[in-house]
Amino acid sequence: MVGSIEVANHRVHLNGAIQHQNGFEEKLDELRRLLGKADGDLLRIVGVGAGAWGSVFAALLQDSYGQFRDKVQIRIWRRPGRAVDRATAERLFEVINSREDVLRRLIRRCAYLKYVEARLGDRTLYADEILKDGFCLNMIDTPLCPLKVVTNLQEAVWDADIVVNGLPSTETQEVFVEISRYWKERITKPIIISLAKGIEAELDPVPRIITPTQMIIRASGVPIENILYLGGPNIASEIYDKEYANARICGAEKWRIALAKFLRQPYFIVWDNSDLVTHEVMGGLKNVYAIGAGMIAALTNESATSKSVYFAHCTSEMIFITHLLTEEPEKLAGPLLADTYVTLLKGRNAWYGQMIAKGELSLDMGDSISGKGTIQGVSAVGAFYELLSQSSLSVLHPEDNKPVAPVELCPILKTLYKILITREQGVRAILQALRDENLNDPRDRIEIAQTHAFYRPSLLGQP
Repeated sequence: MVGSIEVANHRVHLNGAIQHQNGFEEKLDELRRLLGKADGDLLRIVGVGAGAWGSVFAALLQDSYGQFRDKVQIRIWRRPGRAVDRATAERLFEVINSREDVLRRLIRRCAYLKYVEARLGDRTLYADEILKDGFCLNMIDTPLCPLKVVTNLQEAVWDADIVVNGLPSTETQEVFVEISRYWKERITKPIIISLAKGIEAELDPVPRIITPTQMIIRASGVPIENILYLGGPNIASEIYDKEYANARICGAEKWRIALAKFLRQPYFIVWDNSDLVTHEVMGGLKNVYAIGAGMIAALTNESATSKSVYFAHCTSEMIFITHLLTEEPEKLAGPLLADTYVTLLKGRNAWYGQMIAKGELSLDMGDSISGKGTIQGVSAVGAFYELLSQSSLSVLHPEDNKPVAPVELCPILKTLYKILITREQGVRAILQALRDENLNDPRDRIEIAQTHAFYRPSLLGQP
């Protein structure tokens, strides 16, 4: 990585920057002008939260723009004090010694010895400490470039021009309430890019979904035109390994077009879209069904037939739910299915479902898993179930011709709720949900959604 030459890929890494002619300085200058930055005034970008995607996002920016030290400062905040366990330290040592470029970099920085000592159990490493050397605790098999790490939240954000939210949805509101205290004296509002894909539910005064960007607006007072969401069908480690990927940045035109250009790279294509909240909700919805996919894979010994049956049912439920959330759901079909597909293949939520089904993880361990971070699909299961079980959202049942809560037409969501949240059913109940002879044809559910006026704008806080 930093300071090394990778002949096979014809890339040179130097001081956290990839040296190639892709107009990075011009893109940086263009964004600085848009933000009104004078010469000598740094553009300050800070990531809040250092999970896999948050860390990779900061590293991508550092690789691309870190060389322009007189124009931009890129930092990342994470909480201090998180110890690295012995097993992780041993694995980290193996990763370091398997990568000559990483090994040489650490030796040059006089940082290698601490990893030897941690491997032997003679010292404790901390997550913020290893992040400075380019190791994300949730993704140690993919070394990143060294990052500028800040553990004091006030120091990190008080003068930031762009804040990147890499926190789980379950922590976003709490952290941004704290951040808002440090912004009381600010004259200009920062730009916030949220990477979070989870959602929460609010039932009073009316049932509605609360997304991370809405939490940020409530907590910080930053206007919605300064808040954007970035997401897409991708895996963080693969993006950093330069595998081709794409994403969408959604929000107000004022910033999204310029930021899409700023973030775009030859291997990471960023498009822009105006529909912020709906894309954000879809990012949370696919996590729900990814957990079930992992369970099916484990319980059926990776049966292709069982997985395809599950995919048919879960996508029909997702399509049904999108018809409740948006007036033009067809526009979301491609992005939603692509994001669902990659998450089912290799995402942490599918992995979690597999581990639960295999008995290698217990529900009592919670949804924050060492080496993986927060499994956001768990809270999303609870949120979507609570919302769609409200009688005020009733729809007409296709067979009984009686009003029922929308969740009654989503048997997989109901089953996941009973497995993960109330725990009244065991993991194998997910198989029974698929094999129920009374289960409707997935096509029927899609047709119901397409032929009835199910759209409930209030679910997204719209009139």
